[in-house]
Amino acid sequence: DGLLQGSLLWAIDRTLTAMGGRCLRRWIEAPLMDRAAVEQRQAVVSSLVEQRALRQALRRLLRPMGDLERLAGRAGAGHAGARDLVAIADGLERLPQLAAQLKGQLTDGPEWLHALFNPHPQLQELATSVSNTLLETPPLSLSEGGLIHDGVDPLLDGLRNKLDDQDAWLAQQEQQERQLSGISTLKLQHHRTFGYFLAVSKAKAATVPDHWIRRQTLANEERFITPELKEREGRIFQLRARACQREYELFVQLREQVGAMATLIREAARAVAGLDALTGLADVAATSNFCAPELTNSRELTLTAARHPVVEQLLVGIPFTPNAVALGNGTDLVVLTGPNASGKSCYLRQRGLIQLLAQIGSWVPAKQARIGIADRIFTRVGAVDDLAAGQSTFMVEMAETANILHHATSRSLVLLDEIGRGTATFDGLSIAWAVSEHLAEELHSRSVFATHYHELNALAGERHNVANFQVLVEETGDDLLFLHQVSPGGASRSYGIEAARLAGVPAAVVQRARQVLD
Repeated sequence: DGLLQGSLLWAIDRTLTAMGGRCLRRWIEAPLMDRAAVEQRQAVVSSLVEQRALRQALRRLLRPMGDLERLAGRAGAGHAGARDLVAIADGLERLPQLAAQLKGQLTDGPEWLHALFNPHPQLQELATSVSNTLLETPPLSLSEGGLIHDGVDPLLDGLRNKLDDQDAWLAQQEQQERQLSGISTLKLQHHRTFGYFLAVSKAKAATVPDHWIRRQTLANEERFITPELKEREGRIFQLRARACQREYELFVQLREQVGAMATLIREAARAVAGLDALTGLADVAATSNFCAPELTNSRELTLTAARHPVVEQLLVGIPFTPNAVALGNGTDLVVLTGPNASGKSCYLRQRGLIQLLAQIGSWVPAKQARIGIADRIFTRVGAVDDLAAGQSTFMVEMAETANILHHATSRSLVLLDEIGRGTATFDGLSIAWAVSEHLAEELHSRSVFATHYHELNALAGERHNVANFQVLVEETGDDLLFLHQVSPGGASRSYGIEAARLAGVPAAVVQRARQVLD
């Protein structure tokens, strides 16, 4: 349904940064086909699984890092704010710490990872420049000052010194007016809209000096100004405006400096994102009982005690029933039969997910795994239609099947969940039979075909590279217990009527169905 919950990405995403999450998504969308490249990633994952202390130290450094990829792009486009630059500096300052952790620990790995071993010196200079220029927690606004450290710019320091002198004058003026008026509770205050004013309570308003000018009346106080205060206010505003403008000019210069190095920052960010993705995969492997698959140049897909990486996490209080598979080493096609809701589709899809996981460099949910690199993973699963295009469910199914038969090779993994069910029984059986024969004889694709056409079990007697497997079920009277266990052999029943009863079909209809079946 397009949601993250229940997807493969949801099941394995332990990344800590936004850029690492995007990197992992890209890897899942485009698995590698070069064995050496896959093994480079896998070597890093394996090292991080074995070195728990290193993995945790790296994750501690990665957790607070900002999205350097996006931030560098904003700086390059001239849209970054002060907090963006501070986040960039913070991320760049962590690069030497990452390098210190990685040095001598990860000797193998992808070429892009080597960029983290020796961070570019200019990036460290840039981080220092930003840290020395901007305050640690600058305001969101760039036009109201409060961005730049003291001592960065002589002109700005001079303006700030003059503002300090004005603040001292204001404090002195407050004391002086208290003495002149005899009002000890008088306060000299500032408002963004009304400027500076002398505030006194309503009770004291009648005793103010004559040179005070009424500015504003509130419920509990009166506000006044003096000619001298008004004149000084203009000077203060001018100084403050010049100081804020100077701060903005210095910030723009700094932003341009960062933007000029956006390419270097993005290169470092991509390496950090890849490291985040690899440490996340290692964390999943270490905590979820995964194994390192042995990658081969053959067509082999041999899994021992394999599990579905998503379904396993969705089960609460119920252990997942693992299963084995052996394809491409004498057996090219597995015909899988068994009742509805017994686990055929789960068994089918976990093969594809494990193949995909292996080819992004991850460990896989199995006890042992020997996996040959696949060029494609083809699936024909689910029941959908495209009525707007005039295609029925069966036509969509046939179009998907046609695409597989035209493009699959001997190195492809083909997963078929029911073919031919949308037409007349013998037409559908004939199509399923012919497709199965073509996959086994002509294409030699590694294929698993889940079906209710038990007649297809006869293919194993005619073709040496076809094997029958079934999902076991335990029947006790009228009750069914799905064991979710796949074993050699073909099922003779689909238990469709029993499934209808479990789904709530009226008892009279179920009973009549049994009579018709007999």
